[in-house]
Amino acid sequence: MIDRFTDGLLTPSETSSYLQIPHSTLHSWLRGKAAGAPLVHRVGQERPGQPSVPFVAVAEAYVLRSLRDLGLRMSEIRESAEAVRAAFDTPYGLVSKRIATDGVDIFVEHGLGDLRRARDGQAPLHEVVSRYLRYLSWDAGDDFPSSLQLRQYPDAVPVVIDPRFGHGLPVIEANRVPVKALTDLWEAGETVEDIAYEYEMEPEQVELICRAVVRLAA
Repeated sequence: MIDRFTDGLLTPSETSSYLQIPHSTLHSWLRGKAAGAPLVHRVGQERPGQPSVPFVAVAEAYVLRSLRDLGLRMSEIRESAEAVRAAFDTPYGLVSKRIATDGVDIFVEHGLGDLRRARDGQAPLHEVVSRYLRYLSWDAGDDFPSSLQLRQYPDAVPVVIDPRFGHGLPVIEANRVPVKALTDLWEAGETVEDIAYEYEMEPEQVELICRAVVRLAA
């Protein structure tokens, strides 16, 4: 069983690729600090090239990317991380389930700078933040995420990173089949119908995934 906090799941290169974050940006986050803890956590490697980004850090990088998408500057992101970590008394505060429930107001009040004014505008910021956080999933009774849905794949066929399946590879949420298993068959000339039969999926689902992979590679 992979530990979400202490076991490396992905390399930095894989993390930046799966989350669509520039390599330089991710390395800056891995080196950065907030409230005395890494902005994005990293574990030691026994050998060069081994995975050093645990799942909790993959989730942290996703949240930071989402904050950047909202238009925050790095100074505001560090302020957000420091405030949330202090409020929840954990270095992993950015991915605490409380962020998605009672913690959003703390998060907004302490860390979102000018975007706080959005709560007085047409769209409450709570809804804006929740739109990003919905891609994180938490098991019942667990304060930290168990999987992360990748936004670049269609919602009709959710693709997730789940440390319990696929050794960090993106997998189809419904059946835990690695996306690469589908696309390898497709690139080898197998029909969509045959692949769907092999993995008990609908042909339309396989086609959506293959199209998404082609689009991402373009």
